[in-house]
Amino acid sequence: MKKKRENRKLKKIKGFTMQFLPYSEIKNLDSDERIKKILKIVLGNSILILQGKLKPEEESRLIGDTMAMIEHVPNFKGIELAVIAGNGNEGFFGKIKHNIVNTLSGGEIGAITIIGPATIVKEIKRDPKKIELMLNK
Repeated sequence: MKKKRENRKLKKIKGFTMQFLPYSEIKNLDSDERIKKILKIVLGNSILILQGKLKPEEESRLIGDTMAMIEHVPNFKGIELAVIAGNGNEGFFGKIKHNIVNTLSGGEIGAITIIGPATIVKEIKRDPKKIELMLNK
């Protein structure tokens, strides 16, 4: 009897997926193409987990483009975005190694960027030991 009550409390969230995008898939794209690829995924009701992070100007443009789209795309309320990177407490040689890897790869691959539509993602909380992704009902 108790299990039946617990099952009733659990509700499935319908209409979204999570997609992982390795940095290698956007590494050779220019800024416009990167933003278009990200927007296509997010507009498809997917929460995007991107290996690495965007350049600051790309991140600003992505936010600006989504704000401009709010009035023109039905049921689109914007995006939630969070970047999770290392804490920078590596030693001298660790920093050199980190910089060499980032230079060779063409970007900051030691980070994760989470981008989701605001209709699905209510809030993204970052903590040194965990990431909490709060979803809308």
